[in-house]
Amino acid sequence: MQPLAESPAHSRRAAARSGSSVKWFLLFWILMIGLGVYAVYSYTNHLKDQVLSELGAQNQQQLSVLKTDYETKIAALTEQVDQLQSTVQSFNELLTFTKDNASNKTDNSNKLYTQLSEVRKQLDALKKEMDVLK
Repeated sequence: MQPLAESPAHSRRAAARSGSSVKWFLLFWILMIGLGVYAVYSYTNHLKDQVLSELGAQNQQQLSVLKTDYETKIAALTEQVDQLQSTVQSFNELLTFTKDNASNKTDNSNKLYTQLSEVRKQLDALKKEMDVLK
C-alpha cells in the first residue's frame, strides 16, 4: 500500500491553522506592547503629579517662612521708628525749652541740634530700610 498522500484539503487546513496561530501570536504581542506603553504613560503621569504636589507643599512652606520673617522685620523696624520719633519729639521739646531759657549757653543748644540731626539721619535710614522691605 501506498502511504496516504496528504490531501490538498488537509494541507490547506494545516496552512490556515499555522496562519491563524501566527495571527494570534502577533495579536498577543501587540496587546502586550500596548499594555506596556499604557502602563509607562500612567506611571509617568502619576510621578509627575506626585512631584508637582511635593513642590507645591515645599513652596507653601518656604513662603510662610519668608512671610513670618518679613513680618518680624517690619515689626522690629516699626518699633525702632516709633522709638526714634519719640526721641526726636523729646529732643524738640528739650530744644524748645532750652531756646526759651537760653542765655550765654549756646554750646548746649548746638549739641542738641547736632544730636537732633543725627537722630533724624537714623530715622531717615530706618524709613529707607522699611521702604526696601515693603
